[in-house]
Amino acid sequence: MKKLFTAASLATLAPVAAAAQEMSIDDRVNEVFASSTGWFVNLIFSPLPFQIAGSDFPWIVMWLVVGATVFTVYFGLIQLRAFGHAISLVKGDYSDPNDAGEVSHFQALTTALSGTVGLGNIAGVAVAVGIGGPGATFWMILAGLLGMASKFTECTLGVKYRNEYPDGTVSGGPMYYMTKGFKERNLPGGSILAVLFSIFCILGALGGGNMFQANQAHAQISGILGDYPGWWTGVVFAIVVFLVIVGGIKSIASVTEKVVPFMGIMYVGAALVILLVNYDQIGWAFGQIWAGAFTGLGVAGGFVGALIQGFKRAAFSNEAGVGSAAIAHSAVRTKEPVTEGVVSLLEPFIDTVVICTMTALVITISGVLVVDPTTGLYVLNEAGTSIQTADGSSGVQLTSAAFATGFSWFPYVLAVAVVLFAFSTMISWSYYGLKAWTYLFGEGKTKELVFKLIFCVFIVIGAAAQLGAVIDFSDAMIFAMAVVNITALYFLMPIVKREMNSYFNRLKTGEIVKHTH
Repeated sequence: MKKLFTAASLATLAPVAAAAQEMSIDDRVNEVFASSTGWFVNLIFSPLPFQIAGSDFPWIVMWLVVGATVFTVYFGLIQLRAFGHAISLVKGDYSDPNDAGEVSHFQALTTALSGTVGLGNIAGVAVAVGIGGPGATFWMILAGLLGMASKFTECTLGVKYRNEYPDGTVSGGPMYYMTKGFKERNLPGGSILAVLFSIFCILGALGGGNMFQANQAHAQISGILGDYPGWWTGVVFAIVVFLVIVGGIKSIASVTEKVVPFMGIMYVGAALVILLVNYDQIGWAFGQIWAGAFTGLGVAGGFVGALIQGFKRAAFSNEAGVGSAAIAHSAVRTKEPVTEGVVSLLEPFIDTVVICTMTALVITISGVLVVDPTTGLYVLNEAGTSIQTADGSSGVQLTSAAFATGFSWFPYVLAVAVVLFAFSTMISWSYYGLKAWTYLFGEGKTKELVFKLIFCVFIVIGAAAQLGAVIDFSDAMIFAMAVVNITALYFLMPIVKREMNSYFNRLKTGEIVKHTH
């Protein structure tokens, strides 16, 4: 996920104008929007009514983590049992080109990854480690591992209940398994959940999956090239994004299968070089992570603070349980729904366990975190101030400073990474929003084109404006998707278990064999 902060940021992001000072149009929009939607943002991101060891725990994060834990237990640690088979599926060992669907297992995985790998991996990890100490990394990894089971559940259902059309296109996602799955189990309310999910998805796609990405990309580019109008960046992005998304999921997948591996290898490669240069400190860094996970080396409530920060950043980064990935994975070419559920569990592993951990290790080893000499706690960032900010900028700066200890030119690489992350996120979320749009308003080229044009207009708006309250609201919409989605998953997980047992029994008996290409 891209946007990292909660409704508490409203107070910082909302415009504060002096009584005698004329407010800008952006300020007016922010003020009006915040006053009318703040209640919803506060509702989604509010903490539990009680503190845990003196720390606030957002209920939405608890909702995601509890769901992931339930699915992990219910499906018998599927993320560990099926990991090897997931690799085989991504390699295409069991792929039949004659199966219904539009993209390969690998393309579906990279499309979903492009929607989750983003600023959460760069800025969010820095915030987690800065507040919760290195120990937050341990809990972040654990949350990522648990989230693999959530992805498995939702993506299996996404393929099972997708709509397949005569022209070879497909539409799938939570809105389809909510209606069809609930009907199959004779449960009421499926259509209501589907409509709610679709509305949340469209608004989330336009804001957090679009405007925020364009805004952050412009901030990075203008930071290097100098200040210039944001709408210039927006227009360029809008044109490039439109050229990609106008071709549908096949066009999106053909781009993401190239961009995602490139940006992932570039980022992880730079991290590996830093770690190799400082190889003698790797053992110490893991020691800090382990010790901090249970004793607390950060300022936020000891080990519970580390746990909260780790769980929060993992949930906000990999979107396990949100339901968005099920839309992308539904387009896969397969006749076995479980195969894509198995492939999808690699997504939180790559996003959280690999990329986020790399970032945390570099930050810990580089020495950019400051330790209070009195308490021995990690409390400050490289500028000597509190790391937590409303817009996430200090998180990016901290990561940039950490990598710059090995490469003075890394801020330029980071700028490229942010632009690529923003671009890939936009094209993936355009597809998520589109499928929610067509669920509500019907299939058809004209209806699809209308949404794609609206999406591109919002890119220009996002790059040109500083609409903090709008972004907060759309972010709340994305996590409102998780409330609806996980509710549905609880009712439908017996269907997934039946599919899982059938598939792995047939795999074991040899009924399902590798496909010869």
